[in-house]
Amino acid sequence: MQHNASEENADPVGTARELIAARPDLIGLEELVPAALPTWDAALRAEYPYRTVQGTVGLWSRHPLAEAAPVDIRPHDVGPDWNRGLRAVACTPHGDIAIYVAHLPSVRIGLGGFDSVRRDESARRLGAVLAAEPIDRILLLGDLNSTVDDRGLRPVLSLMAAPPRDFAFSWPARAPLARIDQILSRAMTVTEIQSLPRTGSDHLPIAANIRL
Repeated sequence: MQHNASEENADPVGTARELIAARPDLIGLEELVPAALPTWDAALRAEYPYRTVQGTVGLWSRHPLAEAAPVDIRPHDVGPDWNRGLRAVACTPHGDIAIYVAHLPSVRIGLGGFDSVRRDESARRLGAVLAAEPIDRILLLGDLNSTVDDRGLRPVLSLMAAPPRDFAFSWPARAPLARIDQILSRAMTVTEIQSLPRTGSDHLPIAANIRL
């Protein structure tokens, strides 16, 4: 499961309840603020005893996690306190899976139109990390701030299999028009993807079934 939980989410407990109801094995979250982390931990701990949080992204898992560490996907002009990527290895009954959680920069709208320079640079850095991943099976959970048709995401999409095309849109939550939250895989197959009911976020959660 993938969800941009929103740093302005006033109901993390209710959001966690909606996520748990879908019974995923893994939950990737973005826009985690330090003040809300104890609440997220308390709400998710019983069902998801294994977790790692790096900066503003986190992963909760039913399976043990190893090698948890941040992944540096910073654009060149942001400081070291900007941490929106992580990697961990989920030790599942079916073998190890490298799990990435990433939150790419937003596409900005200015006088000259759309500005995706930072997002594209971050995508290239993420793509380089994925290309060097030694574990065959990879799962990427993330708010990539665009759809799978965006050429700016090619450094990532060229390495990962996109899910089936359907209407599992995730943003904006009030009237979803596009899926900018993604669940991508390598050496596995996403067989189904769906958006879930609205939470306290401006994104909808998305969940996928994956065939190993």
